[in-house]
Amino acid sequence: MYFQGIIIAVATFLMIGLFHPIVIKSEYYWGVRCWPVFAIAGIVLLIGSLFISDILVAAIVGVTGCSALWSILEIFEQRERVRKGWFPMNPKRKKDYE
Repeated sequence: MYFQGIIIAVATFLMIGLFHPIVIKSEYYWGVRCWPVFAIAGIVLLIGSLFISDILVAAIVGVTGCSALWSILEIFEQRERVRKGWFPMNPKRKKDYE
């Protein structure tokens, strides 16, 4: 049997689950100005996946890169969720939500 598909699916699920709290914490401490970190990480990981010969590892690195890029959108949406009161606001950055 070949388990690569299942391994990639589980890794994708775990990456989504890992990036969710990373986005929440990043927005809380740094706001949306941290989006370039996610962009650079995503681009580096996607380019890196092009140079990995093992399909399983390349797929997992590529999925991680796409998750980092998707987090750019999520960091801005997280700011809106904070404005709506769904998540706690960092009192040190109160002016960022006005």
